[in-house]
Amino acid sequence: MTRPVTSPMDRRLYILDTNVLLHDPSALFRFKEHDLHLPVIVLEELDQGKKGMTEIARNARQASRYLDDLIRGRSQAEITAGIPLFTTGEGGRLHFQTEPAALPAALPRWSADNQLLASALHLQERHPERRVIIVSKDINLRIKAAVLGIHAEDYASDQVVEDLSTLYRGIDHLPPDFWESHAREMESWQEEGITWYRLRGPRVARWHPNQFLLLEGEQPFRARVERIEGDSAVIRLARDYTSPTHDVWGITARNPEQSFALELLMDPEVDFVSLSGTAGTGKTLLTLAAGLTQTLEHKRYQEIIMTRVTVPVGEDIGFLPGTEEEKMTPWMGALMDNLEVLTAGEGGAWGQAASRELLSSRIRVRSLNFMRGRTFLNRFIILDEAQNLTAKQMKTLVTRAGPGTKVVCLGNLAQIDTPYLTETSSGLSWVVERFRAWEHSGHITLQRGERSRLADFASTHL
Repeated sequence: MTRPVTSPMDRRLYILDTNVLLHDPSALFRFKEHDLHLPVIVLEELDQGKKGMTEIARNARQASRYLDDLIRGRSQAEITAGIPLFTTGEGGRLHFQTEPAALPAALPRWSADNQLLASALHLQERHPERRVIIVSKDINLRIKAAVLGIHAEDYASDQVVEDLSTLYRGIDHLPPDFWESHAREMESWQEEGITWYRLRGPRVARWHPNQFLLLEGEQPFRARVERIEGDSAVIRLARDYTSPTHDVWGITARNPEQSFALELLMDPEVDFVSLSGTAGTGKTLLTLAAGLTQTLEHKRYQEIIMTRVTVPVGEDIGFLPGTEEEKMTPWMGALMDNLEVLTAGEGGAWGQAASRELLSSRIRVRSLNFMRGRTFLNRFIILDEAQNLTAKQMKTLVTRAGPGTKVVCLGNLAQIDTPYLTETSSGLSWVVERFRAWEHSGHITLQRGERSRLADFASTHL
């Protein structure tokens, strides 16, 4: 968002919209050597948004605390001159609106956005030598700013990647000539029935632990990166979960991506797994099958805990009575649908009902609202619809994991319902990028829909 300053004339003047501070209170300190301006209307909206226990209310209170710390002990003259945002003295300064700003006749006075636009126009007149920029996550405000000749930008400091196409996918599709450039110094050996390789070559530098390698063709090659050692990589052949002999709770993978996902889900050395993909790619079904196998058969975990963000697709259905699990039941239709698939092989309607009852007793449905402060030991935690979580919410949830706990994040970055979140700033994208170099984590992007030909066609063409 910023570039190096070569002269005082290059110091930009950023006007922060309220939604930026409600999204990231630390945005006050993200603009380095450039100056910030806060209109009075932003302080008013922070005051209105601070009540309650929601994430937005907590962020509003945190932003207010940051501002209080900055002005504490300062005289009015110091505040008017601008408050240094950094102790080094080389950073930018924070300015508050101290003069009235007239609204253009075409803008209604009752709109908070229009008052912010008026402040920007006023600053452009007062400081023609400075570049005045509005930073807002409100698209309509940025459109109105462009119409009025004001430069406006989205808040980009929370974006982990600039383009979704560059997001880590967990699979490296090898070119046909891969072995020609990587087999010269190759070492190979057998250990506990698994074939291992040590490779060197130009492609090794881009690999990460637990990344999968896929070479398709007449002799397909599927491997998993175990570790990176300098200019070499130690890899091993991936387990084939498309084979009925390696089924997981009666489920076999239908494509290489699903097979790779099951390998990560079943590996006790992988503590964190993230799966992304469109509807029907099997994210929930594969995760539940792996969780039930390791909970009921391997006794690796005590129970499965499943939670998700309660963002409705249509109109909200209002207050729901009952216990925490009863309140969450309407949001867990995906859980019940997949349990039906996992118990379809049981004998008769009575057998299937009994199996569903048994499986449900080992699956706990929890609300995100009650996760703060908890620690889960030896649990298999599933965070569904993780694309609707912010980076801060994701950190709060993942840090709940205690010893022996595995966390699995599921989501579709094409279906974000949380306001002001995008594919590049979602908490799911954030953890995918932050965890990809850790040897106890793995990620797979599932691309092939396996729900039905109708769902696959709709996902592609609608």
